[in-house]
Amino acid sequence: MTLGDGYQVSFYKKEKDMNDNMKRPKSRIAWLWSNMKGFHALYIVAMFGTIAYNALQLTVPVFSGQIIDNFLTGENARENMETNSSWFFTLVALMVGLTLVRVVIVYTDCLAYEHCSQKVLYRVRVQLYDKIQHQDMTFFKKYGTGDLMTRVTGDLDAIRHMTAWVVRVMIESVSLFTAAAVYFFTVDVKMALCILVISPFVLIIIIAFKKQVAPMHAALREKFAGMNSIAQENIAGNRAVKAFARENYEIEKFDVSNTDYRDTARKTAMVWIKFFPFIEGLANLMPVTMLVAGGTFLINGSLTMGEYVAVSGLIWAITNPMRMLGNIMNEFQRFAAASDKVMEICFSEPTIRDKENALHTTERLKGKIEFRNVSFSYEDADIPVLDGISFTVEPGQTVAIMGETGCGKTTLINLLPRFYEVTGGEVLIDGIPVGDYCLADLRKNIGLASQDVLLHSDTINDNIAYGDGNLSKSDVKRFARYSAAAGFIDDMPEKYETIIGERGVGLSGGQKQRISLARALAVRPSILILDDTTSAVDMETEQRIQEYLEQLDFTATKLIVAQRVSTARRADRIIVMKDGKILEEGTHEELAKGNGYYSDLVRLQTGVV
Repeated sequence: MTLGDGYQVSFYKKEKDMNDNMKRPKSRIAWLWSNMKGFHALYIVAMFGTIAYNALQLTVPVFSGQIIDNFLTGENARENMETNSSWFFTLVALMVGLTLVRVVIVYTDCLAYEHCSQKVLYRVRVQLYDKIQHQDMTFFKKYGTGDLMTRVTGDLDAIRHMTAWVVRVMIESVSLFTAAAVYFFTVDVKMALCILVISPFVLIIIIAFKKQVAPMHAALREKFAGMNSIAQENIAGNRAVKAFARENYEIEKFDVSNTDYRDTARKTAMVWIKFFPFIEGLANLMPVTMLVAGGTFLINGSLTMGEYVAVSGLIWAITNPMRMLGNIMNEFQRFAAASDKVMEICFSEPTIRDKENALHTTERLKGKIEFRNVSFSYEDADIPVLDGISFTVEPGQTVAIMGETGCGKTTLINLLPRFYEVTGGEVLIDGIPVGDYCLADLRKNIGLASQDVLLHSDTINDNIAYGDGNLSKSDVKRFARYSAAAGFIDDMPEKYETIIGERGVGLSGGQKQRISLARALAVRPSILILDDTTSAVDMETEQRIQEYLEQLDFTATKLIVAQRVSTARRADRIIVMKDGKILEEGTHEELAKGNGYYSDLVRLQTGVV
């Protein structure tokens, strides 16, 4: 039950603290640069390395031109070869040596870019995951699991690709184009102008391409997220799909989304294909211009054969960057769409968070609960879910909350750990409003076993000890006995080391509920909330669980959301709700004698008239 070794934990904390103090930058590039903190120097060295090895691209054509002019076609070629052959061999050695130097620089440079990109990827992933973990319930109503998974995977890969490849290729293209252009001007200004006059037309085409492709990448990213959402929901709900034999329906639904994504991807690709012939045509026009203009200048004698060969050998240094501009712009727009989505989460703030002067407490709370005229309604709903709820629960008491489906029972208990904030009134624990507590301290004192049981793909032991990583095996077994789970666990081949499948696949509903209850008890909470936790167990097991809960070796105030009379009858007090209000309140004996909802429920479930 640890995050890893000490170094990994401390490094994670360091990254988290740094990201917590990060302010939202003005641009995507500024944000990317801020996440490269600690590696700025290395990245700058890598960028200068890119410039250096592209400048070295000129050496072979330039030295080749000198060899041709001085040792092959020049007037004094034979004499130079006989009297100054060392110069010839020096030029050849420089060509070979500088080529090897360039290879080393390229290799080292790529390693530096990749190292920085992986560091950025790790840092942003930590920041993103941390933000998701600390969001409130409103956030998860807005963002689906598939959408969030897309941000954590595909979107982050686009950011890594930008850091490792796009920036490098962009600098490579600009430096290569600039170095070649400067050399052309040093050789012959007219020749350089004849070749480079085509460049502005390529730039105009690229700008037009950007305007069309930018919204396409944003749409493509949304289609991908939607497809992921459908796949995630289908895989998570595979039991329901099989139970209703809806495999073909789900396949058709996914196929519709997949087709939509494919069509959008095709349209995005077609935008580039539409512009590509113009860029390629202009790029291919340069060698033709070089052949015509260069041949003319060569015949006129304003250009030597060596200079012509050098310029001809470097024409690719002008055409290749022009061709790459489209790919660079395409990948940049992909990065722009992805980074917007990641930054949206990274700089989002939960509506429920600690106050500046939040109360930190290391002592165990007593567990007194007070609801004072509490009202609550969801942001997207006009009708209040809770209206004027007031009651008090003393430490150690057990209160059962009952009522029809949708009356606000679960919403009521969700206000205690501040999963939602009240819209009116106050919820207090030990006389202090829950909003004044530090969230972590508040929730550590509350044990929750919800009706929607989520178990992790881990051992039974680690699932029970989830809230307390230092829990001993003997304590795990003790809490398993309290929840009446020890019996079926001992019957398993690996007992407490049995691996539970994802979401508890392989366990019955009742078994999952009992492990969930053991997990809630294992934190020794001051307040224990049971949200219809024993609905899937038989009556005999439920009775044993109730007896065990009365024998706990620690004091816990218990709030039990119940549908069965058998669950509620042992409670110190029963609260019956209807339409978000308290309808009845009293002990089992008091309410059973009345003529209200609870007495009707007793007669219905027990058959006693």
